[in-house]
Amino acid sequence: MIEIFREIAGNVMGYELNNVPDSVILLMGIVLILILIVSVFAFGVQIILAIKYHKYNKKQNSLNMTGEEIARKILDDNGLQRIKVKTSGSILFGNSYSHYFKKVRLRRLTWKKKSVSSLAMASQKSCLAVLDKENDPDMKTRIKLTPFIYFGPIAFVPLVIVGVLLDALIIKSQFAVCTVALTVLGLLIYLLSFVMSIKVLKTEVKAQNKAYELLKNNNMATDDELVMLKKLFKLYNIQYVNDMIISLLELIYRVLQIVAYAQQNSSTSD
Repeated sequence: MIEIFREIAGNVMGYELNNVPDSVILLMGIVLILILIVSVFAFGVQIILAIKYHKYNKKQNSLNMTGEEIARKILDDNGLQRIKVKTSGSILFGNSYSHYFKKVRLRRLTWKKKSVSSLAMASQKSCLAVLDKENDPDMKTRIKLTPFIYFGPIAFVPLVIVGVLLDALIIKSQFAVCTVALTVLGLLIYLLSFVMSIKVLKTEVKAQNKAYELLKNNNMATDDELVMLKKLFKLYNIQYVNDMIISLLELIYRVLQIVAYAQQNSSTSD
C-alpha cells in the first residue's frame, strides 16, 4: 500500500519520492483518499441541491412575486432603498449581496421567477443587507475581509510560480529557497482565507434564520414554503461545509508535498 501511495504521490509531484519516509507517504495517501471521499459526497449533495432547486423553482410562491420583487420589498421595508436588485449570470457572484456595490444579485433562474426558490434566494440575500445595516459584528468582519477571503487562495499558484522563476533565473540555487519561502507564504494566506470562510458561513446562516423569521412573522410564506426553505438552506450549508473541508484537506496535502520535497532534496544532496 505504501508503495502504491509513493507512486501516486510521485506522479502528482512529477518526480520519484524514493527517499521520503513511509510516514509522510502514508499521510499523503490518507489525505488523498479523504479528498476523494469528501469530493464524492459533495458531488452527491450538489446533485440533490440542483434537483431541489429546480423542483422548488417550478412551484409558484404564495406571494405571486418574482425574486426581484421579493428582494425589493424586503429591502424597502427595512429602509434600504439605496440597495439595488440586479440579475447576474456570473459563476463567481450568482445569488449574492455586495456591500461595496450596494447590490443584491440574483441569478436569472430566480430573478423574474415567481417560485419558492426565488423566495428563498431573494429573502436570504436581502437579509444579508439587513445584517449589514444593523452593523452585525460577524457581517462587519466579513465585509472587511471579503477581498482576501475570495482571492487569497488564488494567490497560491502565482506565488509558487514566482518562487520557481526566481530560483531558476535569478538566484540559481539548488536548494529552491524562494520556491519554498513563497510556497509557505501562499499556504499561510490559504489557511487564513480558510479560517475567514468560517465567518462567511456564520453570516449566511444568520441571514437564513433572519429570512425565515421575517417571512414567517410577516405572513410572506406558508408553512409548506418555510419547510422547503429550510431544506434548501440546509443543503447550501452542507455544500459550503464540504467545500471548506476539501479546501482544508488540499492545504494539508500541499504542506505534506513541501515536506516530501524538502526531504527528497535533502537526501539527494547528501
